[in-house]
Amino acid sequence: MNNNTDKPIIGILEWEASNNNALSQFGDIPGDIAHPNTFNFPVLYKRITGAYHETVIVKPSTQVLEAMIDTAKEMEKHAAIKAIMTNCGYNVIFQQELANAVDIPVFSSSLLQIPLLHLMLRQGQKIGIIAAYKEYLTKEHLKKVGVDGTVPVCILGLNNTEFSKIRAEPHLNIDVGKFEKEIVSLAKRLVDENHDVGAIILECTDLPPFSAAIRRATGLPVFDIVTLAHTVYETIAGDRWGKLGTT
Repeated sequence: MNNNTDKPIIGILEWEASNNNALSQFGDIPGDIAHPNTFNFPVLYKRITGAYHETVIVKPSTQVLEAMIDTAKEMEKHAAIKAIMTNCGYNVIFQQELANAVDIPVFSSSLLQIPLLHLMLRQGQKIGIIAAYKEYLTKEHLKKVGVDGTVPVCILGLNNTEFSKIRAEPHLNIDVGKFEKEIVSLAKRLVDENHDVGAIILECTDLPPFSAAIRRATGLPVFDIVTLAHTVYETIAGDRWGKLGTT
């Protein structure tokens, strides 16, 4: 959605343009964080030079963090920008540093919802996480959102799916229908292997287009970056009842 200065805006810190054209296809799917119609409120994207898979997910870079901080500070100068988010759940590794750098709310990842879910669920119920890469979602990432050994989680990654296939072979076109079936199958497996899962969180910002299918297949609440963004936007711009009276 194009930004509209008449309304509050959420700024989005994006990775630099990818040379993997296959992965960029996800942005063509409504519900993906990069799709212009995913949000029913104004957003403003800013790319971070040097931010990509290797410098955020594989080996988080202090230079990338500094670039994100600089861009966040620039965004904060924009009077209409009232909150900042990012386009990848693994950016949560930088959450506290980003939040400390500005005076407006920063939510780097859907994973920030985990503590809320933990309090919402019955004691002992697990929070299921579907992540792009299970091997890179470390205890340090979870610690950044206040998750320790007392918060039960279980994690599955997108290995052996269309996502991993097109990452390895950038010339391919994504089969969206096949990928949806794979994601639903993965969510069912997560629940089958962990009967005490009470809710699911999608780490990857390319997965919200499939949240509804997962809800239907599992009967569980599904949280993602879009659910979080809408919650935050309501707090900075909500006015659905207008002025009910005078003060």
